[in-house]
Amino acid sequence: MTSFKFSDFNSTVAERFLRYVIVDTQSDPASITCPSTLKQKNLGKILVDELLSIGVTDTNIDEFGYVYATIPANTNKQNVPVICFCSHMDTSPDCSGLNVKPIVHKKYTGANIVLPDDDSQVLRMSEHPDLKNQLSNDVITASGTTLLGADNKAGLAEIMDACYQLVNHPEIKHGTIKILFTPDEEIGRGVDKADLKKLGADIAYTIDGESAGTMENETFSADGAKLTINGISAHPGFAKGKMQSAIKIAGAVVAALPHELSPEGTSGKQGFVHPVEISGHVEQAIVNFIIRDFDDDNLQQHANVIRQITENVLLAYPGASYTLETKAQYRNMKQVLDKHPAIVDNAMEAIKRAGMEPRLRSIRGGTDGSRLSFMGLPCPNIFAGEHAFHGKQEWVSIQDMQKAVETILHLCEVWEERA
Repeated sequence: MTSFKFSDFNSTVAERFLRYVIVDTQSDPASITCPSTLKQKNLGKILVDELLSIGVTDTNIDEFGYVYATIPANTNKQNVPVICFCSHMDTSPDCSGLNVKPIVHKKYTGANIVLPDDDSQVLRMSEHPDLKNQLSNDVITASGTTLLGADNKAGLAEIMDACYQLVNHPEIKHGTIKILFTPDEEIGRGVDKADLKKLGADIAYTIDGESAGTMENETFSADGAKLTINGISAHPGFAKGKMQSAIKIAGAVVAALPHELSPEGTSGKQGFVHPVEISGHVEQAIVNFIIRDFDDDNLQQHANVIRQITENVLLAYPGASYTLETKAQYRNMKQVLDKHPAIVDNAMEAIKRAGMEPRLRSIRGGTDGSRLSFMGLPCPNIFAGEHAFHGKQEWVSIQDMQKAVETILHLCEVWEERA
């Protein structure tokens, strides 16, 4: 059973988090390089330097911006699985991450939090229901003009503090611990260049979830779809009876998508079809979609909705044509994790030992763990305390981050005990 009391430890998670969020690490989906933005390496180098200063000597950053580190086992047991803890360094391209000014709101009272650099940005408990669990806690936000970066710099800070505690508290018995910090997760490329042989882990956990006490063992399965509309161009002065605009056809297809199959019209286990980009001209237009569902079989059905709508629209444009290409992006991690129940069970026990009621959830999204699981490294997602990601009202509490650190430490012990 547990050999430590976390409240006696010197937590460094808040000061680390406040350092990390001021480093701009936005990824760029238009870039073809890895990492997609070189500035992500700036944070990677900081993390390597801090790991070395902690005493984690086996650490490095590679040419692609991935940070690897190893904390050797301190147990005599030979059969403890090698555990990896993983978080991503990039922040979303959806909202600026430049010149982030973090603010610590001490001892939250339940009142509205007005962000000073844009007073239209107000955190209200009615809109952020998890704030009701933060009374008297210290809530961190940005200043109102940028995202905060809790997604996923909260996870980075939590793993880094856990490393600090493991090195300084050898009474916490554990097997070999591996660390992996990735670039470009927000643009779907987080593990494109991850070297799993170099990593050498048996199992993994991403620390990239929301409310304290939660973990996620199920994600969407995901496809991308590219709809190409081929119209007929003609001089607009002489276009009557001739022109068939691919732009207008594409617009009609998007307008006909059912609300009940859209992100804004679905929740829970419901999947969706979401147009994310339109480009083109009269002769040809392209609509890119993302297709999501927890059931793989439904992905094809959702693609068929696009196909049927397009064909119905084209009935009014007999000279136009289309193609629809779909491409697999990632699959529901539950398909892999169900074969390894101890990975989830041990994490639920660790959450309980950290003083919380563990809650298992499905996530309406994907994580690096989705792809890692299908690359041979089973990997559920543990809470990091981050909320309202990708926007100016993003927030996290110091106490929830500390609970995440405590969960990581207990998880190391649980695996050692049960080996």
